[in-house]
Amino acid sequence: MKVFFDTSSLFKLYHHEAGTEELMSLFTEVGMEVIYLAEITKIEFSSVVWKKCRKNEINENIANQLIEKFIRDSAKFKFVAEDRFLRQHAQDLIGKHWKKGLRTLDSIQLASALKVKEQVELFLTADKLLSEISQTEGLATK
Repeated sequence: MKVFFDTSSLFKLYHHEAGTEELMSLFTEVGMEVIYLAEITKIEFSSVVWKKCRKNEINENIANQLIEKFIRDSAKFKFVAEDRFLRQHAQDLIGKHWKKGLRTLDSIQLASALKVKEQVELFLTADKLLSEISQTEGLATK
């Protein structure tokens, strides 16, 4: 299966938290042929890790290990290149979904997923709002 992960779902592959078991069972049930990620995920992943460290949910050593593992794994992922068209689409999505509260980084994740919509069979996010909006944009979510 070809899947697009936003950062909230991807992080569950690296750190056990609510939703990790469900995600891992999905891996074994359907298999993951290709994992697409937004280019911004490279920055967001690091931000999530250091936020967990700041909140004392993980220590600095674990934080560095998680980031190193993600960097090593990056060769296995297909990153959706960000360009001015993608940024414009993200801006348009915010204009379309402002009443629901679509935020900047989520709009970039969504625009990235929509850019590869024809190749992706499933959009994974742990963000309830992003899941709802992505469904209205025609993405299959879980």
